[in-house]
Amino acid sequence: MKPSVLWTWGFCIYSTEVEFVGTPLNIAILMSRVRVEEKLLLTELEKRGVAIQRIDDRTINLDLERPNLDCDVVLERAVNHLRALYALRIYNDWGIPTVNTYDVANTCGDKLLTSAALARHNVPSPRTVIAFTPESALEAIEEMGYPVVLKPAVGSWGRLLAKVNDRDAAEALLEHKVTLGSFHHGAFYIQEYVEKGGRDIRSFVVDDETICAIYRASPHWITNTARGGAASNCPITAEIDEVSRAAARAVGGGVVAVDLFETERGMLVNEVNYTMEFRNSIDTTGVNIPARIVDYVIKVGEAGRARAEQNGRVATLA
Repeated sequence: MKPSVLWTWGFCIYSTEVEFVGTPLNIAILMSRVRVEEKLLLTELEKRGVAIQRIDDRTINLDLERPNLDCDVVLERAVNHLRALYALRIYNDWGIPTVNTYDVANTCGDKLLTSAALARHNVPSPRTVIAFTPESALEAIEEMGYPVVLKPAVGSWGRLLAKVNDRDAAEALLEHKVTLGSFHHGAFYIQEYVEKGGRDIRSFVVDDETICAIYRASPHWITNTARGGAASNCPITAEIDEVSRAAARAVGGGVVAVDLFETERGMLVNEVNYTMEFRNSIDTTGVNIPARIVDYVIKVGEAGRARAEQNGRVATLA
């Protein structure tokens, strides 16, 4: 017979019969669409015998004063950053634990907020300057020295990055950003160009543990796998572990992917991602990443249920 799962006082016990003692955890997963990562997570959740709610962010509406979701924890996997951010804010206000939290998503979803968090916690990262006009941005670029990298504060998959090699390119790119005129182009995020030898490192941190890492190699200066970078296993050294966990703590912890540069100054944290893709990293590293994520989600859900039960008992006594 297939093993099933028993739940008793929040602990998981494997059995040979389908039987529940108490109520299984109710886990909601917020998605924009079901990609490979979401399929893997759903498969892993089904193995654990939990109740699963699938939430399509294209169909929901959220009344701020009338909660319409009953679950122990929400696993956020939305593609759209704004939908993820607003949903997490409301779920957290309703008292529902989420992975990740609104604060983590808000920080990681904005490169300036990420860089500021890393600086506050003394996590090594490339030099970064923010400017608010083309004139002050050009002054900062020339003081930093060419080449530099211009990035949108909000964005992913290596899109809209620009390596700026000289003043002519800087002036043209700054003019284009002003002409685009959107909110996200209202500030200029300027970062030193780091020579990384054709590769960088992405490490995965779950619940303050660096569970695995990959090299991302490419002849292009942008090494994201979404832009064609090749993934290979990266052994976790003491330095990678220390810097990765420090970066995760700086943004609030949970489940994150940390992008690292190997330099003569040591490891530098480039970015921290809160809804990371991992399909190319499971076979590469030999680590069951979705299982580790689900382990943490269940831990958060059990802690949330215990708090709710404790609060209920206190309210009854009062």
